[in-house]
Amino acid sequence: MVNILKTYFIIALLLFSKISAQSISALASVDSRNYLVGDYITYTLEVRSDKNIQIVSPFIRDSLKKVEIIRELVPVISEDNEVKSTTFGFIISYYDSASVNISPIAVRYKNPGESEEKVILSNPVTFTVNKVVVQQQADIKDVKDPIVIPLDWKFILLIALIGLILFAAAFYFYRRYKKKKAEQPVKKKIIRILAHTRALTALDTLEREQLWQKGRVKEYHSNITGIIRGYFEERFKLPALELTTTEQIQQLEKVSTSENILVETNQFLNNADLVKFAKFIPLPSVNEEMMKQAKDIVNKTIPKESEKIEEAMHNV
Repeated sequence: MVNILKTYFIIALLLFSKISAQSISALASVDSRNYLVGDYITYTLEVRSDKNIQIVSPFIRDSLKKVEIIRELVPVISEDNEVKSTTFGFIISYYDSASVNISPIAVRYKNPGESEEKVILSNPVTFTVNKVVVQQQADIKDVKDPIVIPLDWKFILLIALIGLILFAAAFYFYRRYKKKKAEQPVKKKIIRILAHTRALTALDTLEREQLWQKGRVKEYHSNITGIIRGYFEERFKLPALELTTTEQIQQLEKVSTSENILVETNQFLNNADLVKFAKFIPLPSVNEEMMKQAKDIVNKTIPKESEKIEEAMHNV
């Protein structure tokens, strides 16, 4: 009887040791500690456990609400002897300068033979997002140096042949068009719409659409800044649609006829950037002020000669 009890005791002890030996860990990390505004950040959560432990997919997105999720990576699972590793990954970004803290991730799991779920927390992750330092006195440079491509004479001859064929085709259709035009002359009156007229018409149309009143605030701010940037391109011959807000203001400072709109334009574009990139939710009064500022910017930069022409046409 004593031997039987000893045997049961040894078996129970072995089972207890096997169960207690079950291990699991969750390690969260990012690929660096310092970033610039808008950089892509790789956030990973690696869960290591014994093979027979069942891992329940963690709700990582709930803990990443502070950042912008760019893309979710496919989980990677690997096994080494009795240890299983599952790595979850996300590409995230942050559009303001700050010290960002991502809370611990709760990972649920089940031990073999148990129905009750248990939870283990990962470590918190902290990183710093810094502003991009702009040297206003420095020259504008390309992001990358031009690539030098070695000459390939066969390729050049092929391009020349294609160009010759296209030229011959264009010349043929041009002659045909001229001949047809000579047979049936048509007089066309070209009406040139001035830049400020086009911009003010677009702003009136946008105002009637009532986008921000319908909850489409980000689309409203994107459209209204697009109209003003397009107006700057046509009015001041600036590549406004390709410039950041800071670069746009720097270019406007070089235009003598834009001195009276610099402060207003800077506030206008920065407010729109907060809505488009930082998920800022403006008050209704801010949305209304954006439309007023946009129209003021256009009206304050109408060329004097255009005002005289429009006044003369109105009096006829």
